Amino acid sequence: MTLNWGHKITLAFSAFVVFMFVMVYKSMKTDFQLVTKEYYKDELAYQQVIDGTNRANKLSSSVEVTQLNNELIIQLPAEMKGKTISGNIWLYCSSDDKKDRRLELTVDENGKQVIDSKNMMPANYLLKVTWKAEELNYYNEQRLELK
Repeated sequence: MTLNWGHKITLAFSAFVVFMFVMVYKSMKTDFQLVTKEYYKDELAYQQVIDGTNRANKLSSSVEVTQLNNELIIQLPAEMKGKTISGNIWLYCSSDDKKDRRLELTVDENGKQVIDSKNMMPANYLLKVTWKAEELNYYNEQRLELK
């Protein structure tokens, strides 16, 4: 059986259609991870992050993070001792959003919080601490390699 030019065009077109279906299927199965799902909302509120960073930089010290066995100890600057503080902690893992952890900031009277890191996956995180004390917002972020 010989193929005439009509059969060859039909085979080429069919191969192209199959190729396109495979590419669409593969693109739908690709996992896209964004930093945040509410990107535009967070972008509009980014001025608060800038203001909070500037306020935190004016404090006498920075947020200190210490790893001790299976604990992660977060110490706020000395000016925060004895103040009513509310806020949150975001352990952001840029390589895998399933490793991200969001926690409520609940410090003791010394401005210290101990987090059990036993169930956290070892990875490189960006620790983002946001807190509010005396109606002022503060923000600090730093790199953290959780072992």
